[in-house]
Amino acid sequence: MGASHLAISRHATGEGVCVLQLAGEIDFTTAGALREAFADRDGVPGHRTVVDFSEVTFMDSSGVNALVGANRAAALGGGWIRLAAVPAEVHEVLHIVGLDDVLRLYPTLTLALAA
Repeated sequence: MGASHLAISRHATGEGVCVLQLAGEIDFTTAGALREAFADRDGVPGHRTVVDFSEVTFMDSSGVNALVGANRAAALGGGWIRLAAVPAEVHEVLHIVGLDDVLRLYPTLTLALAA
């Protein structure tokens, strides 16, 4: 079995929202990088983050745990996390654990940023 790969790029919008764009797999080998990306906000205040899942091909419980922790930290800081363009396979995982009732999901990055 090959090693998983997760590419993460980050930028801030003019409104101070952190946008994380993910590509690849989120599993036990890559979830640490995702947790770090949520924790390192490059000085962006408010803990407001939109995560673009459009290029994510797989996510297991490690990714779920990273999202739960990031959502908790954001809420404690008065912020939020929104998920954009979540593929059906990943949405199924979120639905099974009930996270789709906790986090706001949007069909596109544009809609998530506009909300």
